[in-house]
Amino acid sequence: MAMPLPKVRYVPLSQERRRHQRVKVNLLGRYMLSDRREFPCQVINMSPGGMALIAPVVGEPGERVIAYVDHLGRLEGKIARIIDNGFAMTIAATLRKRDKLAAQLTWLANRNILNLPEDRRHGRFVPRNPMARLILPNGNNVACRVIDLSQSGAAIAISPDLCPPVGAAVTIGKAPGRVVRHIDDGFAIEFTRLQHPDFIEENVTGD
Repeated sequence: MAMPLPKVRYVPLSQERRRHQRVKVNLLGRYMLSDRREFPCQVINMSPGGMALIAPVVGEPGERVIAYVDHLGRLEGKIARIIDNGFAMTIAATLRKRDKLAAQLTWLANRNILNLPEDRRHGRFVPRNPMARLILPNGNNVACRVIDLSQSGAAIAISPDLCPPVGAAVTIGKAPGRVVRHIDDGFAIEFTRLQHPDFIEENVTGD
C-alpha cells in the first residue's frame, strides 16, 4: 500500500520570523517565477521558513517561486513581500526538510564567523582513483584528475586551455559546484552541497 506523501505547509512570513532566527548569508542561485522565467539571484538572509533575495525581476505577492540556491539546493515557496532590489519569500518544507535547513544554516553561519573557506574546515584526502569526468560550463564532458577531496570541495588538475573561469558552474562526477579559484595546474571547486563523508569518492570519481 502506498504511503501518503508528507504535507507541505506555507507559513506566513510574520509567523516564520517569530519561530526561526534569520541568518545573514551571501549565496548565489537562480529562481523561477510562475510564468517559468528564470533569473539569477543572491540570497542575503534566510531562516528555515523564509529568505530574502536580491533579484532583477520581482513577481507579485503570493506568486509561487522555485529557487535553486548554492549549498541548499531546490527551495519552493511564495513571494511574501517586496523589498528593495528584490523580494522575500516563504519556504514550503516538511519538518524534516526544515531541520536539515536549520543545520545547513548553522554551518554557514559558523563558517562566516570563523571566516574560513569550507575546504579548510574539512579534512582533505587523496582519492583511491584520482581520475574523474568533469562537465564544463559549455556542456563538454572531459577527463580530469582529482588532486584531493574534502566534504566541501575538490582540487582538479586539468589542461590550462580547459580551465573554466572563477564562478563558473561545473560538475565533477555527480557532484555539482562552482570554481572558486585557480591553482598552478588546474582549479578548486566548492561543491553546491556538503558531501557525505561516506560517499564523496563514489559521487566524484565513481570509485
